[in-house]
Amino acid sequence: MQVFSHHLYEYKKGLRRLVLHTCPLAEIQFVEAKLMKEEIPYLLHEVNSRKFNVFFGEDVCISVLKNFKTLQLNKLTDQEDFILGTLLGYDLKLQCLRFLERIEDQEMNANNAIEAK
Repeated sequence: MQVFSHHLYEYKKGLRRLVLHTCPLAEIQFVEAKLMKEEIPYLLHEVNSRKFNVFFGEDVCISVLKNFKTLQLNKLTDQEDFILGTLLGYDLKLQCLRFLERIEDQEMNANNAIEAK
């Protein structure tokens, strides 16, 4: 709960516009109740039967996430991965480098598949 409280504090102080908090199933009711009480927009995504990812923050950020095909982090498109990282406040230059690396990896995989035929 300390991590959630810290994330909530950072959001309320304006340090973050969007937060991704992973919590165990046992805490999800508390987290959801707190966000509802504070009138903070949020989305829940079940990671597995024992834990959830909770995205919370500004309306506009949550609206962007609602347009993603999935919130399963390992299934995000390159563009969704870039957008999410940027919304979460990750370093923009590093996000750009990560995006370019992912695109390059895809191109290499596509070329290898063509050569294998």
